[in-house]
Amino acid sequence: MIYDYITIDKNKAAPLYLQLYESIKRAVGTGRIKKGDRLPSIRKLAHGLGVSCTTVDAAYQQLCVEGYICPKPKKGYFALAAQSQYGDCPEKPPAPASCRTNRVYIRYNFGTDCVDSRNIDVKAWRHYIREILNRKEIIASYGAHQGEMELRSALSDYSGRERGTVAPPERIVVGAGTQPLLSILCGLLGKGKTVAMESPGFLQAEQVFSDYGFKVLKLPGDSAGIDMDALQKSGAGLAFVSPSGRMSNGLSIPMGRRLELLKWARKNGGIIIEDDHNGELRYRARPVPSMQGLGGGRDVVYIGSFSKLLLPSVRIGYMVLTPELLKPYLPLAVNYNQTASKIEQLALSGYIKNGGLEKHLRHLRKLYSEKSEKLCAAVGHEFGGTAEILLQETPLTVLLTVHSVKGAEELCSIAAEKGVRVTAAPGGLKIRLGFAGIPMDDIEPAVACLKEAWGKYLLK
Repeated sequence: MIYDYITIDKNKAAPLYLQLYESIKRAVGTGRIKKGDRLPSIRKLAHGLGVSCTTVDAAYQQLCVEGYICPKPKKGYFALAAQSQYGDCPEKPPAPASCRTNRVYIRYNFGTDCVDSRNIDVKAWRHYIREILNRKEIIASYGAHQGEMELRSALSDYSGRERGTVAPPERIVVGAGTQPLLSILCGLLGKGKTVAMESPGFLQAEQVFSDYGFKVLKLPGDSAGIDMDALQKSGAGLAFVSPSGRMSNGLSIPMGRRLELLKWARKNGGIIIEDDHNGELRYRARPVPSMQGLGGGRDVVYIGSFSKLLLPSVRIGYMVLTPELLKPYLPLAVNYNQTASKIEQLALSGYIKNGGLEKHLRHLRKLYSEKSEKLCAAVGHEFGGTAEILLQETPLTVLLTVHSVKGAEELCSIAAEKGVRVTAAPGGLKIRLGFAGIPMDDIEPAVACLKEAWGKYLLK
């Protein structure tokens, strides 16, 4: 009986479908389930194990993909040849700790690449997607190279209201996130350029600049942002900045330094690339308007995205070109294939125009304010003076400087072994706790788990 070979523990951190998958895979691999044996139906096995049909279906699908079982229409699922029938196969080396943590053993996720699924406006998003899918005359063609005009018009209004940008629709370029948009921009700027950014830099942007042969200079910063003397002496014609959340500490660039940067660009014929990732998500105070708007829409290329407002899996970003860069772009636009889904672009335009995005934004500001307060309080309670806390508001993270005999990377690995995912911040001296994805109720037990994992390494 197949039930004899299945071990499921609902108290384990590993998802039930993976436990079921591993049990059946092991039984097929050892020959305890023989080639041709029929497996129980999804409904029958779910009832017998006391799990959902979705759990069994997910396990069966994975086993099918990997060739352990196969479906036969109207008959069910059957085992394929056991591993032993092919001879002894070398045992696979264990997966790296990071892979095991991400795929199976993760219990508390402080990663920065996800959002809490319980706070996604799925119902509204599904409505707008379905509405576009019913417009067959629209979805049966390729999308506009520059982005759908419906979305560009909606973004022009939204960005002006929320970020204070000067963004007429004809100057907006839509793409699947920051990197594809930077690729277009680099093609317009030409080769051999030098771009300056505040240390420690931004890896994803650096990669694109490097791909296009740009020289990247990581300049020192002071309390206000990138050091202006160093920028002036660097000879760079481009400056990549994140005014709403600096990569070094997550703080915003104050107004005085923003004006200095705009003066530098105007005086030297330079261009500022403003990465405004999550700029509208500030919740402890009013969001600071964009540098692009402050400069009247000139000398600054503005880039915005929606990964933490909608879903990280919805890859839509937009870029507002300067009037000078729009001229060379327009004749080349037809040569750039659109990287963002036409269906999602049109759905997003409806979501914005009907006020859904701004309503959701108000909800997220309240939510992230509560989460950040709870996380800071939990860290203070558990770690006391053994850790220093720096809240990065728009990046939705808390930076920890842990006083420990272990380095940040080692502490991340130790946390992973206990089922807590954390990452080392650029430079490897601090630990980053992202709170966008972790449920509110998990924050305190997650921090307690970190204290348990790191306790013996802390310096009193």
